[in-house]
Amino acid sequence: MHEFLSMGGYAQYVWPAYALFFVMLIADYLAAGTRRRRVLKELRGRMARQKAREARRRS
Repeated sequence: MHEFLSMGGYAQYVWPAYALFFVMLIADYLAAGTRRRRVLKELRGRMARQKAREARRRS
């Protein structure tokens, strides 16, 4: 097991690369959710403003 973890002497390069990969994978996943919530909030605001304009035109 120790031999595997030492990666033939390259562990100091390999394990940080894996760590960075997983951090970026998680960040990308979270960014997609944040982006989705922001877009939905913007669309709800646009729809509310459009309904308000239509209601003013009818009055």
